[in-house]
Amino acid sequence: MDKIIVNGLKLYAYHGVNPEEKEDGQLFILDITAFLSLYVPCQTDMVENTVSYAKIIKTARRAFLSGKFDLLETAAQTVADAVLNEFTEIKSVKITVKKPYAPIKADFDYVAVAIERDRNGVAV
Repeated sequence: MDKIIVNGLKLYAYHGVNPEEKEDGQLFILDITAFLSLYVPCQTDMVENTVSYAKIIKTARRAFLSGKFDLLETAAQTVADAVLNEFTEIKSVKITVKKPYAPIKADFDYVAVAIERDRNGVAV
């Protein structure tokens, strides 16, 4: 299966279980991998035969910022649902939500949740 990949989408949001996370917000980083056939766009070289990276980003941003979620899991699922609902060409999607400034007393690059969902909402 072919892929369209968006890595490192930086979004400032208000997700987390701690009150200060919901009030002050923080940076999150999303990686999105959409699985679909790119055979036709490869053959035609026509933008209307593929899925726009910009539209994937717009959809992901809108979904991710649509609420204040306690869990990264919920935020990731919300993005996956939005991408699959918006783009019928996409057969499945992998969403990774990274939280580099999680309020944990430890030295780490980031904590993250990654989910993969197919068109039926089933984990891939």
